[in-house]
Amino acid sequence: MIHELREYTATPGSAAALHRRFADHTFTLFARHGIEMVDFWSDRAEPDRIVYLVRFPDEDARARAWRAFGQDPEWLEVKAASEAHGPLVATMTSRVLDRVPYWEPVPEAAAVLPTEAPASAGTEPAEAR
Repeated sequence: MIHELREYTATPGSAAALHRRFADHTFTLFARHGIEMVDFWSDRAEPDRIVYLVRFPDEDARARAWRAFGQDPEWLEVKAASEAHGPLVATMTSRVLDRVPYWEPVPEAAAVLPTEAPASAGTEPAEAR
């Protein structure tokens, strides 16, 4: 398994439109082409900066997925429409990452944060609050 870290800097005033394009179109197209999203962030210090991590089984799968995505007629249409008044992305960097052999990843279930407070939340003794 390989991971790819991608960082985008939106053109001035375009960050919201870039986020909308990801949310409304790009994630679906990624899934269609085997680009598995791991996580997605915005940068607190630089709000025009978007960072995300994807993964692939191997380098061949990565190359095939990006090639197919880049040639997808729906992507080409979405990109053209979203950039009708100018480009949304000023810069983009990509880094392919390999896991080091001495790191054991956290099991996915252990890394998931609860979406709701446990049923006992708010019932702990006052001294524990």
